[in-house]
Amino acid sequence: MTTLAQQARHQLEAQFGRGYRIPFVAQGNAASTADARRSAVLILFGQLDEVPATASATAAVDAADHATDAHPVVPELDVLLTRRSSTMRAHAGQIAFPGGGAEPGDASPAATALREANEETGLDPTGVDVLGTLPDIYIPVSNNLVTPVIGWWRRPSEIAADNTESTEVFRVPVAELIDPTHRGTSVLRVGHQTYYGPAFRLASHFGGHLVWGFTAMLLAGVFDSLGWAVAWDADRRFEVAR
Repeated sequence: MTTLAQQARHQLEAQFGRGYRIPFVAQGNAASTADARRSAVLILFGQLDEVPATASATAAVDAADHATDAHPVVPELDVLLTRRSSTMRAHAGQIAFPGGGAEPGDASPAATALREANEETGLDPTGVDVLGTLPDIYIPVSNNLVTPVIGWWRRPSEIAADNTESTEVFRVPVAELIDPTHRGTSVLRVGHQTYYGPAFRLASHFGGHLVWGFTAMLLAGVFDSLGWAVAWDADRRFEVAR
């Protein structure tokens, strides 16, 4: 692992002492969350070793290095994302972190996240160091109480979509995600209601998929908390296809 990658891991771990700020507000109360399904997702960072960052992403790294209160993001740093199967009951077809519901044999939310990641992508859980967990977040649309687990891919392993829960798996360079040209505001129209949130457009070599909703909010919160984010245009709108 390079020195800069080690620094990135240290930043992720040290931030737990300062607290991650996740911009997620969901409707819910004690009664609804008591009946919610316990779930966990794995936010897995690592040193990218196969897919190079683009030139624009490298520019984003340079910008981050000079931004106020920002820390540099190395071009080889990546995060693991999946595209959920269109047959899933909730969040079908969306870009997501690997994860799912807790099972009786799971010793902790981290165990749930690692087991689900193994099932969905084939990664070897023994190669992942769990750095910590974020506070539980209630997702009303699927009635899930989700524990985000942040991990570091100490020993990367081969991955592939299981074609049951996930249909695609991506190791996305963080520098591409924070590139201002890839960021905007998602617009979700449901009946007479319109919902807005942070969004990321994946590069064409990752299918150009839109990352929005819960996953985008977690990414935005982590990047902002660490000082990795670069100023972006919140007026750029990405319509969410339904």
